[in-house]
Amino acid sequence: MIRNKHIKIKIATFTLNIYHLIMKNILFFALVSGLIFLYACNTEKASPKSEAYNWKNVQIVGGGFVDGIVFHPTEKNLRYARTDMGGAYRWDEELQRWTPLLDWLPYEDLNLMGVESIALDANNPDKVLLSCGTYTLQHVPNGAVLVSSDRGNTFKKVDMPFKMGGNENGRGNGERMAVDPANGNIVYLGTRNDGLWRSTDGGMNWENVSSFPDVEEKMPEGLSEREQRRWGWSSKGSGIIFVVFDPQSATSEGCQTIYTGVSLMNRENLFRSTDGGKTWKAVPEQPTQYRPTQGVLANNGMLYISYADTPGPSQMTNGAVWKLNTVNGNWTNITPDKPNEKHKFGYAAVAVDASNPDVLITSTHYRPGEIGGEEIFRTTDGGQTWKAVFANGTEYDYSKAPYVQHTGIHWMFDIEIDPCNPDHAVFTTGFGGFETFNLTNADKGIPTNWSVYTTGIEETVPLELLSPPEGPQLVTAIGDYGGFVHWNLDEPAPEGNFLNPHFGNTDGVDCAWQEPEIMVRVGVESGHGRNGRNIAWTNDFGKSWQPANMPTENSAHGHIAVSANGETWIWTPQHQKPYYTKDNGETWKGIETLPEDTRVAADKVNPQKFYAINLAEGLLYNSTDGALTFSTKPLNLAKGKVDNGNRGDSRGGQDRIYATPGHENDLWIAAFDGLYHSENKDTPFELMPNVTEIHGFGFGKAAPGNNYPALYLIGVVEGVRGIFRSDDVTQNWVRINDDRHQWGLLLHITGDPKKYGRVYIGTHGRGALYGDPAE
Repeated sequence: MIRNKHIKIKIATFTLNIYHLIMKNILFFALVSGLIFLYACNTEKASPKSEAYNWKNVQIVGGGFVDGIVFHPTEKNLRYARTDMGGAYRWDEELQRWTPLLDWLPYEDLNLMGVESIALDANNPDKVLLSCGTYTLQHVPNGAVLVSSDRGNTFKKVDMPFKMGGNENGRGNGERMAVDPANGNIVYLGTRNDGLWRSTDGGMNWENVSSFPDVEEKMPEGLSEREQRRWGWSSKGSGIIFVVFDPQSATSEGCQTIYTGVSLMNRENLFRSTDGGKTWKAVPEQPTQYRPTQGVLANNGMLYISYADTPGPSQMTNGAVWKLNTVNGNWTNITPDKPNEKHKFGYAAVAVDASNPDVLITSTHYRPGEIGGEEIFRTTDGGQTWKAVFANGTEYDYSKAPYVQHTGIHWMFDIEIDPCNPDHAVFTTGFGGFETFNLTNADKGIPTNWSVYTTGIEETVPLELLSPPEGPQLVTAIGDYGGFVHWNLDEPAPEGNFLNPHFGNTDGVDCAWQEPEIMVRVGVESGHGRNGRNIAWTNDFGKSWQPANMPTENSAHGHIAVSANGETWIWTPQHQKPYYTKDNGETWKGIETLPEDTRVAADKVNPQKFYAINLAEGLLYNSTDGALTFSTKPLNLAKGKVDNGNRGDSRGGQDRIYATPGHENDLWIAAFDGLYHSENKDTPFELMPNVTEIHGFGFGKAAPGNNYPALYLIGVVEGVRGIFRSDDVTQNWVRINDDRHQWGLLLHITGDPKKYGRVYIGTHGRGALYGDPAE
């Protein structure tokens, strides 16, 4: 019995220990669960909520330099386009439009939106590589190679130890990067300033080809500082511009013969390796009086090269087209139209028909109008004779982008013949480009038909966005191509861009908020610079425009503010003081109390009131008499006066004052480092919580049941970068974009006062976008 008692005690003790262990674990798990719950709650509180949006481009079509088209050599209808600052695209044959590939790039990687080269694997149509980097300036980050195995749907980013210049001189040269057609693991990349690089694992790792000759181009001596800058931007070569493999030299390891062209002049600029890249030598007897701009190897062993004295698109004054017989080493000058002292121009590009090595086309750059202007020449006998394609008769279809009919053919830095269809050819331009499906008509003396091929490519840079309370959906002020009135967001404006006058840049646009049919735009007239008609106005929502007088003969660019009733305009031309007019621009008077370059905003309710700020001095300017006088008082912002350090892109919507629609005296200051609000003239500006960085700010229609406009913001809220909306005057913010829709650098944002939830975005090279809440 005693023994049994001991057993019972042991059992009881064991049971009690188990009980305590279980209770401890329960308490432990409860504590952990509580901590997790508290962490989750804090995390939820620390991050703004998100709302799904559908995003689409406002249709302009093109609007920027498409500097390269790359066809897959065997896969029908597979081709890619690169742009100098707006990313890369893949053609969708089913949808008959281009699909953007780099919209996922975040602000931190905005430099990668400039694509310098595209390389495809001849034996794997799913493989595509992009070499990315917009500038080689010292303060700009290094470039990267983006590698995709699914035709650009996803990419792996490979950081490179050097810079690239996708938006620098010579950006139309190429292609700098190439995949060995005999071994898809071998990829070569030519750089501007850092020699030749090679990957042996499909682009994931790279090493410098140390055996490649020194091709550094030194600056000429004795240049002034201004001349040095000009030389560096417009005259200096653009480095190693093309890599070409000779498939006839293929072995199990890869092609043994490789050619590289270098943008050098008056010295050797074409190099060859015959041992798979181990050693390199200059090709004998090569022409050195110009720089190569493009090179292509035909399947009969003829290497065709176009030349000019600058890389372009800077002005060219000399150039040629040559061919090298790679079998016997003979060079032949096959230039179709030779430049001379009277008629100076160069050759930008050359392409060969994959089905017939004797058929090629070449394009000019800066060819004078007196001898026919820019031209594509075509030969069917290897360059012995040529025909001018445009001069033979050309019919253009502008319907996909009506605005381009006001812009001449220019910057044809890539021309291509579809390897699967010799009748299909494309050429690029500064606004996109054209394609034809009857190229061989030129051989028969019949006109060729060309149409805009850039549907889906949107590369404009909106410098201002206006969504008026009535009338069109949106008005865009665009760099280089003026601007547009968008009645239908999904179709290009049928009338094209602004006319009478036709602007190059439109820097500012505003409307009378109570009379929105009155609009005023400022910028610079195309082709005239500061001496043009640089301001225009409309009283019919932009259906027609008329120029106004200017405050001075060289007033241009700058910012415009229009009073709520349209009777007073304030224009601050670039590098000038503000001026006001009360007679539709007939006469102007200077506002002496405002400093140069002061941006003025009009009250959206009271036509007598205008506002301006000087963040560096910490001052608020206020007019209550229709711009006749401005008073000054301290801003007393919580973060104090600002310095002139890095505060975002100067063209963006930050560091500005905004007047709230429908609320007199209600002002917002969207400083780069914070958001401030003042409800009326007697209320100081209050720093709004959670907003730590701003690149754009705007208003939209109030949410149902609210009487205050929705707020929209580009920046950082609660530690998260994105695009945001607040329906309750900043009490809560909702992120309305996602990581797939970031678009690099964003400059402007505004809501639509006519439709709740709709928002417009101005990007730096991906055009104007609009978003609606997903249903």
